[in-house]
Amino acid sequence: MIKFLDKYKAFLIGLIIIPIFYLLERIGFIIIPEDSHIVFNYFTLFWGLVIGFASYYFKYLKNKKETVVKVLGIIILFFTALTIDSIMDIPDNPITFILLMGFWFGLAFLLIPSFIKKYWKLITLIYAPLFLYFIYLRLFSGDVEAYLKIKEDFPIVIFFFPIPVLFLIWIFDQWKWVQNLKAEKAKTELSLLKTQINPHFFFNTLNNLYALTVKNSKQAPEVILKLSDMMRYTIYEGEKETVKLQDEIDYLNNYIELHKIRYKKSVEITFKHDIDPSISVAPLLYIILLENAFKHGVETLAENAFIHIELYQQDGFIHFDIENNFDPNELEESNGIGLKNLKRRLLLNYDKNYELLVEAKNDIYTTTLKTPKHA
Repeated sequence: MIKFLDKYKAFLIGLIIIPIFYLLERIGFIIIPEDSHIVFNYFTLFWGLVIGFASYYFKYLKNKKETVVKVLGIIILFFTALTIDSIMDIPDNPITFILLMGFWFGLAFLLIPSFIKKYWKLITLIYAPLFLYFIYLRLFSGDVEAYLKIKEDFPIVIFFFPIPVLFLIWIFDQWKWVQNLKAEKAKTELSLLKTQINPHFFFNTLNNLYALTVKNSKQAPEVILKLSDMMRYTIYEGEKETVKLQDEIDYLNNYIELHKIRYKKSVEITFKHDIDPSISVAPLLYIILLENAFKHGVETLAENAFIHIELYQQDGFIHFDIENNFDPNELEESNGIGLKNLKRRLLLNYDKNYELLVEAKNDIYTTTLKTPKHA
């Protein structure tokens, strides 16, 4: 308990303001209406907490001198308004009214400066006519008694009516900011995921290319061209939100051809694509599934390996089906980073409007990816 009190003693000190206000009333410095003691208690509690927070975060505030000066400025402005109102004792004192308006706008600017800067014209448009009308009624409509009669039809509380509207605008602004932040975060994450395409393929292909050049193989120029096209596609086209399906097909074909050069064994690979090649799709989605088919299928088998791929359109969705065999005894444990990467990218691109099914039955993997026609 003692540790708790020691930690939060700043707030206890702040609450001393309550008896101070009542002392000021007793000596006649301020006047508290008989029917307003509850409201006044809330009022003093608020300022007690303000002082408590200031004491509790003293070290932090010490490094924020400009902010502290602004806060002290509006506090001084507030107490100046109270002092003038108490001394002059005039109903709806225009001077007090102007000072209090300055206090509330100053407080709002301190808490939400960007909102005030953005909507200052709207705020001015709302409050300037109300303020000028009040000044006109208070100073030019006759004596105080005449004003008090008019006031019944023009209560001062009307100045608070626009606050809920401005508050809703601020809420909308915050919601829009959060949505933009989420979109920017998703875009950044998506860009990062695109760069995580397995680099081992490129390293292996470069090693194979080195072997071909040593042997002066006629295949070397073809390999260089295909590898160059794939690297260009990965670096430049992969950064785009969408690409033409034909470009993705060419990329997969280059990948298949380069893999065929690696293997001395016979591998049956078919790739059927009966679909409009001008359709736009998200780039580098299918390569992960094809890469898995080689890594966990072809490379586990000594012979009779196969990969069957089909790309087609059905019911407004693009289907990518891939089937390959594997040797269960040779299959290594995988951490599944490629599939996790793919699932995250699909979620960022299509939300939940996609299907990814992976099934292993006997010695055959069947994978189906279904995405909307438009990325």
